Amino acid sequence: MTTELTPSNVRNFTVSTEIFYNPSLDIYSQMIYIVLSSSTVDSASLTIDEVAKKGRMTTKNAIKAMQALVDEQLIPHKLFRKMIGEFQDDRLSWAAKGLLTYCKENRGITLEELLALSDQSGEDEQSIRKAIMELEKNGYLEEFPELSKLAN
Repeated sequence: MTTELTPSNVRNFTVSTEIFYNPSLDIYSQMIYIVLSSSTVDSASLTIDEVAKKGRMTTKNAIKAMQALVDEQLIPHKLFRKMIGEFQDDRLSWAAKGLLTYCKENRGITLEELLALSDQSGEDEQSIRKAIMELEKNGYLEEFPELSKLAN
């Protein structure tokens, strides 16, 4: 089945050629960028599976590609988090994912309270601080200003 191109199903869009000259972006990242740029729907309403399908790649490849685009600050981290969620973000360790989950359930948590709770988990202060730094580095502490201060 072929689709005839008519003015009603042709869409023009502009993509910065900068993505083609960035050595840290592979073909998957470039394709995801093009898919997101050309989307007729608000990009935030797309699912990662839809983006992967449009980009003709696996969901896992699409996730890795989006991580690279976030790292290069070509797409906002909030879009990535909305589409992927923290549990599919391979940049986060299980310790960081667990800490983030706990912080979401206990929004006003302080470092002192986390350290007091660390005795129950067997985690030491260093591993908690490492998880906080990991969350900050990957943009997950925007909604936790107290913990974000500690990472800086």
